Amino acid sequence: MLPEIDLVRIDGTVEKLANYNGKTLLIVNVASNCGFTPQYKDLQQLYLDFKDKGLEVLAFPCNQFGSQEPGNLRDIQNFCTERYAVTFPIFSKIDVNGDNEHKIYTYLKKRAPGVLGTTKIKWNFTKFLIDYKGISVKRYAPQTPVIEIRKELVEIISGEN
Repeated sequence: MLPEIDLVRIDGTVEKLANYNGKTLLIVNVASNCGFTPQYKDLQQLYLDFKDKGLEVLAFPCNQFGSQEPGNLRDIQNFCTERYAVTFPIFSKIDVNGDNEHKIYTYLKKRAPGVLGTTKIKWNFTKFLIDYKGISVKRYAPQTPVIEIRKELVEIISGEN
């Protein structure tokens, strides 16, 4: 079961992470001016291909890495919609490390530490895959192509039946 962590969508709507119980989640910290930003295209395609099978992609803009997400919420929303036709949920800008770290990232980092047990998020487009039972959490490096995650996602979704 997913915890009752408050999430604020980019439009200000408040929801809980627990609302996604029973869904397979791919959670990503994103930025508009990053070398990995073109991953939005593959994330959107993955979402379109699997949303009817229970996948939700949750994007959390973050400006902690090279100030690569400097825009306000409207700028971010417009960029994602106009440049990549994003239809998956985008949330308000958050911190993923440090004193103001959002609780969702505290949860994710504890459940899926990085290399050698480190928990710190190293860069934009770090990805976390949570199975539909809310049990298995796997972390992927920013440079991991979405196509690699797709293979594991197919295994998780096919295990639902």
